[in-house]
Amino acid sequence: MYNTLKTTFLLGLMTSCFLLAGRELGGDGGMVIALVVAMGSNFVSWWFSDRIVLAMHRAKEATPESAPRLTAIVAELARRGGLPMPRVYVIPQAAPNAFATGRSPSHAAVAVTEGLLRSMDDEQVGAVLAHELGHVARRDTLTMAVAASMAGALSLLAELARWSMIFGGRSRDRRDDGGIGTLVALLLAPFAAMLIQLAISRSREFAADAYSAKLMGSPQPLIRALRALDAGLQHIPSHTPSPAVAHMYIMSPNDIFGIFRTHPPTEKRIAALLAGEHV
Repeated sequence: MYNTLKTTFLLGLMTSCFLLAGRELGGDGGMVIALVVAMGSNFVSWWFSDRIVLAMHRAKEATPESAPRLTAIVAELARRGGLPMPRVYVIPQAAPNAFATGRSPSHAAVAVTEGLLRSMDDEQVGAVLAHELGHVARRDTLTMAVAASMAGALSLLAELARWSMIFGGRSRDRRDDGGIGTLVALLLAPFAAMLIQLAISRSREFAADAYSAKLMGSPQPLIRALRALDAGLQHIPSHTPSPAVAHMYIMSPNDIFGIFRTHPPTEKRIAALLAGEHV
């Protein structure tokens, strides 16, 4: 129920942003157009955000024939967790990472990078995938996908504001000839996108970590995996298609000296696992 309310709030916030931007950039007519666009965006976010995210990463679906090791690990973990078998994807990227997406457990997908499969043993891979199945079980995945869509939409609004200011496209019925509202939208929209990602509670990562420890029977496999991920992402450049999806990964690939960290620090996650917290 909590995640459903959070998703509804995010979709409502997206609609409000579009409406305000439409009024700012085009007056009453702009608001009508923005409402239509917002309704379409909400529909796409709810039903197709998983496909969009997977396409952004050029992820390829794995089968028992093409990836027997990976699909066997996922099938066993899904059986242990009492979850439907999710679709499984491989991302053509050297940096180790993984994420889950989908609007519900019956429409879920998990994706791992080629780098993760090459650099980790079966137990570590299983621990990472168990973490992602924790997000599926708790229905975090829809909220995470919608947040990514919201961040992208707000970046788009910033671009619209920039071009409006350049070409003077503001509505003639607005008397704010200084363009202050447009300027504020231009400056603040990227920060709003970042704040939305950070607003997706970090507690979901601790809970998914605990789910992994429970499914694996011990926190040690995930602890080893988190340390390997941390080291791997420091040495291998990550080619994230957009910063808007950074919060979806098991470990953020876009952490600039911790300033925009979307995940708890690795050592805090390890400490919580050792203490048996958030189970």
